[in-house]
Amino acid sequence: MIPHHLGNLTSLRFLSLEASPLYVEDLRWLFGLSSLVYLFMSNVNLSQASDHWVQAINMLPSLLELDLSFCELNHIGSLPFVNFTSLTILNLDSNHFHSPIPDWVFSLSNLLSLNLQHSEFLGPFPNVPWSFTSLTTLDVSNNNLSSTIPNSLYGMTNLTYIYLGSNNLRGGISSAIQNLTSLVSLGLSDNMLEGKIPFMGNICSVEALVLGSNKFVGTVSETFEILSGCLANNLKSLNLDDNFFTGQIMDQIGEFKNLVDLSLRGNMISGSIPMSLGTQLSVLEFLDVSDNRLNGSLPKSLGSLSNLQQLFTSGNLLEGTVSEAHFANLTNLIVFHGSGNSLALRVRPDWIPPFNLFDIRLRSWNLGPQFPALWLKSQKQIQVVDLSNTGISDSIPSWFSNFPDYFSTMNLSHNQIYGKIPDILNVPDRASIYLSSNKLTGPLPRISSALSVLDLSNNPISGELSRLLCNPTGVENSLAILGLGKTLLSGRIPDCWMHWKSLAVIDLGSNGLSGEIPSSFGSLRSLESLHLRNNNLSGEIPLSLVNCTKLSVIDFGLNKIIGRIPNWIGIGLQKLVFFGARSNKLKGQIPRELCDVTALQILDVADNNLSGTIPDCFGDFKAMATKPQQEEPIMVSLFSFALYLENAFVVTKGREDQYSTILRLLTSLDLSQNNLSGEIPKQLTSLQGLVSLNLSGNRLRGSIPDKIGDLSWILSLDISRNQLSGELPSSLSELSFLSHLNVSYNNFSGEIPLSTQLQSMEASSFIGNQLCGPPLPKRCRDEDHNTTGGDADGEEEAEEEDEYWFRLGVAVGFGVGFLGIIGPLVFCRFWRRAYFWFIQEYIWYKILDCFIKLKYMLIKP
Repeated sequence: MIPHHLGNLTSLRFLSLEASPLYVEDLRWLFGLSSLVYLFMSNVNLSQASDHWVQAINMLPSLLELDLSFCELNHIGSLPFVNFTSLTILNLDSNHFHSPIPDWVFSLSNLLSLNLQHSEFLGPFPNVPWSFTSLTTLDVSNNNLSSTIPNSLYGMTNLTYIYLGSNNLRGGISSAIQNLTSLVSLGLSDNMLEGKIPFMGNICSVEALVLGSNKFVGTVSETFEILSGCLANNLKSLNLDDNFFTGQIMDQIGEFKNLVDLSLRGNMISGSIPMSLGTQLSVLEFLDVSDNRLNGSLPKSLGSLSNLQQLFTSGNLLEGTVSEAHFANLTNLIVFHGSGNSLALRVRPDWIPPFNLFDIRLRSWNLGPQFPALWLKSQKQIQVVDLSNTGISDSIPSWFSNFPDYFSTMNLSHNQIYGKIPDILNVPDRASIYLSSNKLTGPLPRISSALSVLDLSNNPISGELSRLLCNPTGVENSLAILGLGKTLLSGRIPDCWMHWKSLAVIDLGSNGLSGEIPSSFGSLRSLESLHLRNNNLSGEIPLSLVNCTKLSVIDFGLNKIIGRIPNWIGIGLQKLVFFGARSNKLKGQIPRELCDVTALQILDVADNNLSGTIPDCFGDFKAMATKPQQEEPIMVSLFSFALYLENAFVVTKGREDQYSTILRLLTSLDLSQNNLSGEIPKQLTSLQGLVSLNLSGNRLRGSIPDKIGDLSWILSLDISRNQLSGELPSSLSELSFLSHLNVSYNNFSGEIPLSTQLQSMEASSFIGNQLCGPPLPKRCRDEDHNTTGGDADGEEEAEEEDEYWFRLGVAVGFGVGFLGIIGPLVFCRFWRRAYFWFIQEYIWYKILDCFIKLKYMLIKP
């Protein structure tokens, strides 16, 4: 603790206490330091002084510089008067204020630099005049400010550096920005700014312009025109990432001869990359045109950029051949990302590149059929290599395991690489190797304890797991992701997982594994994702898994697991998002403790022997009760270079699909094919974010809850093959997103409610009931009763009369025909004898004669 006795140093002018282990309980001792000019307390924990620190600072009238960055402050109060108006530098970076910026900040008229970034300020800028007359640096980036850019800012002609990025600012950039003639750097990225960029060509001093991740529009050529003029001569860094710019990159880009960094990623720019980009921007070091609609070939002129260090062209429509000429003078290139294009690399077998790369990613290029051995081996400082889906049909080279000291990631997945996997023993710490979806055979390799990621899934690898897992080296293993799904592994899952305590992801799905789930899984305290789906596993779910409190995904589906659903899942696994145990032999009731897992998003226990009622507390699943949000895919983040994209198999609309990138948007409850009884709990209708609900194949009775229409986001609803009764509730017509409905084989009656969705369903969705109305062919008697009044009644009576006369005619016709033929035979002896003579003498003998002739023809030689 910083002692309060420092307050006795009344002549102190300079005080620096910048150190993270230090903390303060009370800052009132500052009152005695009336001569203090410089106060630096960065990284000192001031959380206990949050309620009075502003008042303490206000007692320092001579203060010129104040740095309270990273101080855990959570409160910034107002001041009736400001006593430290001499302040020139104020730094409150990285605190936790959770409040608007106070008015008194904008009354510090002598400020030269104001840094409020990363401090969780929110709301609009204060509606007060800005008294800054000399301010040169303003940084309020990475907050939650939610207004337009204040007009006061455009009047501060001394501003040199403006950073407003990563907020929620809206509106556009005013044309008054031309007044900021001293501006050197402007950062407005990651906001919601929109419209066109105003003319800025007369601000000659600008060197950096960062406008990425907004909603700016216009063609890219118009934008370069707006920025042309004297600004084009000095601009060194231009970032227009992730906006809505269209059009083509024209040769006018050559006017920006001093550009060092140019980023146009994530727009809708089309056309080809101009030759002038490589011939005239000679000082360019960073170029990113990825994730656009660029087509044509990669220009050879890029090979002239001798200063270029990082090149990003991924995610476009580029095609053609890339040769050695494209890299002729790229001697400083260290990063090259070109994935997702239709390019083919064609170089001499003995070609040695002029560069020494750290990171190369050429996914979906045509590099095969041979492994690019020589030029790749020549990269001595390589850290990341992505050559996935590149048409390589070759064996793994012998030098594969001799990785450089800085190596981190090798991705060779989705190729046709064959042969035995060599042992992976010589790798740097936390290295990642992806070899999935190839033709690799043989047993599992032995691996280094330093390896972090090993993905061998979807290969015809055979043998047992014990060779990889059960040979402890005495050194702590770093393996965090183990992907062995869709292989030919067999035998029991070994009980030696205690040696792999860093594991976060285990995928052993779709193999031939048998036996019980080992209890040593419970020693994996970092485990987040466990996939054992589609094997021959038996036994019960082990109690030891309750120790894996970080688990978010469990998939035991398509096995032979017995016993009950454990109640400890609801007690210990509070982070569970997906629980799948489909097609097993589970029995007993669904435990109510499962309702405590409020994060549960997908519950699939279909095709088991579960009994009892559906717990009414299922309405407490908060993740199913909220509207699905468009968020990033569920990723298990391990290190800066190792991410695992979570995936799961989910049955919706009667079909099983594998979800990954949109898994976060999916909410599903599947209890089908069990022995559940009772009624459908009305509490289920509170799950308003539910996308799929399947209760089919049970013994449920009663009616459908009246408020079923509250499931406003549901796409698939299946309650078929139960004992439900009553009428279909009218609120079904409110399900505007419903695309799959099945209520067949119940005891429903009455008319099917009218809506666009319900009448578009197949008639088979409603069969096996006493329902009527479209889409069923059976019409309801009173379905037209209210349409035309008396006309409808008259039409119905006419139809009934026509039906009466039709039936009467059939009866009369039958009677006349019967009496006309049978009557004479009964009452007239002569006619009766003639009739039977005709049958015997004529028809019968004719048939017999034909039969004899046919027999004679068959036996005739």
